[in-house]
Amino acid sequence: MTPDDPLLRILACPLDKGPLHLLAPDGAEGEALYNPRLRRRYPVTDGIPQLLPSSGEQVSEEEHAQLLTRVSEAPGTAP
Repeated sequence: MTPDDPLLRILACPLDKGPLHLLAPDGAEGEALYNPRLRRRYPVTDGIPQLLPSSGEQVSEEEHAQLLTRVSEAPGTAP
């Protein structure tokens, strides 16, 4: 999945139905979709977003700040 993938425009958080931000893989984490409003991260496995509510993971305040930085650094995205 790429930041300009048209699929990203139609994917939504299963809990609040709002937009998600693509998080590119880094050293510790794989590709994921992030909802900064609820501070939930959803994994992308083999290119398939796992968007069941039970698949989402709540992130800590510290990790949320780090993820916002990653989202704001991604080209063409805004937190």
